Amino acid sequence: MTTVTRGLIIGGREVPASSGRTTPDIDPWTGAPCARVAAGTPQDVTRAIDAAEAALGDWAALAPSRRRAIFLRAANLMETRTPEAVALMAREVGGAAPWAGFNAALAAGILREAAAAVTQPTGQLLATDAPGAYSMQIRVPIGVVAAIAPWNAPLILGIRALAMPLAMGNTVVLKPSEDAPLACGLFLADLLHDAGLPAGVLNVVTNDLADAAEVVAALIADPRVRLVNFTGSTAVGRRVGVLSAEHLKPAVLELGGKNALVVLADADVDHAVDAAAFGSFMNSGQICMSTDRVIVHRARAEEFTAKFAAKIKTLPYGDPSDPATVVGPVVSARAARRVSALIQDATAKGAQLLAGTGRVEGDAGALLAPVVLTGVTREMDIHGGEIFGPATVIHVVDSVDEAVDLANDTPYGLTAGVITEDLAAGIGVARRLRTGIVHVNDQTVADEPQAPFGGVKDSGYGRFGGQAGIDAFTETRWVTVQAHGHAAYPF
Repeated sequence: MTTVTRGLIIGGREVPASSGRTTPDIDPWTGAPCARVAAGTPQDVTRAIDAAEAALGDWAALAPSRRRAIFLRAANLMETRTPEAVALMAREVGGAAPWAGFNAALAAGILREAAAAVTQPTGQLLATDAPGAYSMQIRVPIGVVAAIAPWNAPLILGIRALAMPLAMGNTVVLKPSEDAPLACGLFLADLLHDAGLPAGVLNVVTNDLADAAEVVAALIADPRVRLVNFTGSTAVGRRVGVLSAEHLKPAVLELGGKNALVVLADADVDHAVDAAAFGSFMNSGQICMSTDRVIVHRARAEEFTAKFAAKIKTLPYGDPSDPATVVGPVVSARAARRVSALIQDATAKGAQLLAGTGRVEGDAGALLAPVVLTGVTREMDIHGGEIFGPATVIHVVDSVDEAVDLANDTPYGLTAGVITEDLAAGIGVARRLRTGIVHVNDQTVADEPQAPFGGVKDSGYGRFGGQAGIDAFTETRWVTVQAHGHAAYPF
């Protein structure tokens, strides 16, 4: 397959990096480059912000019906180009076909939700003591938004990073992940420009991994950037949050998770097994919402553990371009070694492997058979650390209180699931879990474009989606109008 070369997108044109350098985009299944992209620099960030600032006034003033039509056309194009997107995700991030197809479908949904948001009410009339005056609170565009998007759900999270900001009349400079510059950035920009997005409204700066820190710092530091949205690891998100605060800019941060699926004593075991398998191993466990921990009441533990381990041993894993594959490679050999090290540390300290080996496989060194562990204790790195790979841990508890305490015993707070046949009990547990999202009678992985998505504690702050997303990417302005007569002054 021919290796494509792509430039930056600035002001509606594809241009080389100011340095003239490119960087390889590696296929995790073959280990070979699937593309080369421009290695952007801080100077290129400035060029992109110049273009976004120049386009801001006209874009914010564009008639809502015209702005909405662009998003609706883009949603239709996303659906039309789904086969291309599925093939791209297999090459670029090792995404298996079911996951890639879900990415395309949800990305189209996010674009349609953005279209709907364009014409939502954006203000209210306030009470006032001023005679003859109207007092209003309105939501207005913030300005230029910096969007930093990850590789693991490149279509979903790339579109989410830019759709609502654009719908609200902002312009965007997008820095996609170094591991998915095409699917997470350039593919999406091509699609939106083909849908009629004006030049300069969306700009994309790709970069070499070695330059990431200085590119991000330049993006956040520019005074014309008025808000930052970032999805990624808690470690990097913490640095993004600090940089944003130093420059007095709000940030929307959706970070990592140590997500628990709680299986209560009355649970349907077969349903719990299916839920845990999906939550743990969809996209090889590389989702911020992935089920890292299955917390099972002892009354169901023996049956659940046997059936779950047996199911996971049968999951097809390997080539992401094979439609039968459920678990593809992780994003890189480096990521595979990190996950393998977590598993080896746990087994060396006494944990038991119920499925998988924890050994790295594949020609590119990025494949692991799906792993199930039990007997994990606090001194093991995997107990508290986010796995972000094809592995999960079973914990057995003796009570609901113990399950809730264990689920909450983490600095993270993104999502959780509760499996039970007693809806009242499930809701009771959900109310006690300290997470931004809880699913009763479902696993931990779910997303809908109209829902407020985000976490608490070390899983970040701010929300994407729905009214919360509208509020996140606009700012409040107080406006008064002296409509009847002139205001009176004391001197």
